[in-house]
Amino acid sequence: MRIAYAAAMELLHAAHVPAGDGPFPTVIALHGWGASAHDLFGLAPYLHGGEALVLCPQGPLAFDTGEGVPGYGWFPLSSGAGFDPALFERAVATLRGFVSEAITRYPVEKRKVVLMGFSQGGVMAYALGLREPSRFAGLAALSSWLPDSFASSIDPQPEHTGFPVLVQHGTEDPMIPVDRARESRAALLRLGVAATYHEYEMGHEIRPEALRDLLVWLEDKVLQPVRLV
Repeated sequence: MRIAYAAAMELLHAAHVPAGDGPFPTVIALHGWGASAHDLFGLAPYLHGGEALVLCPQGPLAFDTGEGVPGYGWFPLSSGAGFDPALFERAVATLRGFVSEAITRYPVEKRKVVLMGFSQGGVMAYALGLREPSRFAGLAALSSWLPDSFASSIDPQPEHTGFPVLVQHGTEDPMIPVDRARESRAALLRLGVAATYHEYEMGHEIRPEALRDLLVWLEDKVLQPVRLV
C-alpha cells in the first residue's frame, strides 16, 4: 500500500494505493464543508478490504474555521444550504477535471469508479454522477442532499436505469434535516436509478452500522458487478 499527498494535479489530494500493479476498483471520496482531504481517508482500509484505490481530493475553497485551522469546501454556502449556481458549476468542472486526471495518473479500473460524498461532498457526487452516469459504477451520498434546482435540471438518460445510488442519513441530523434526504430519494426515483436508502438514529456523522451498510452496498451493487455501458 502507498499513501500519497499530492498537489501536482489541480486539487491537493490524499491517495491510498493498494499493493500491486492494478488496475484497481476506485473510490473518489469527497469531504464535507469545513473538512479536508484527510476527513474520509480513514475509511480507505475498510473499503473493499483495503484493496480499492481511494482518492480524497480537497475542496478548492479555503476559509478560516475560527478554530485555528483552515477548513475547505467545494462551493460557498448561504443560509438554508443554498448556493451560487455559477460558483457551484465552477466547482463541478474542477472536480470533473480532477477525475479525468486521476484516471490517467493512477491504476484505475475505469469500469469501477465510485463517487462517495459526505454532506457537501455528496452534492458534488450527485452533480457529477447523475450528469455522467456512464463514467461511474455508482455513487453514495452520506448525510447529504440533492438540491431541488439541480435535480429539476437533470434529464433522465438511459444510463440512469439501474445506476446504483446509496443514500444514508441520520434522523437526528442537526445540520441537514432528514427530510432533505427523503426529498432526494424521491427525485432519484423519478430518474429511474437503482436507489438504496437507509436512515439511522444518528446525527451528522457515519456510525458503525452506516459504515457496515456502505461496505455491503459497495461489494454487492458496485464493485463486484461490471456495468456494460
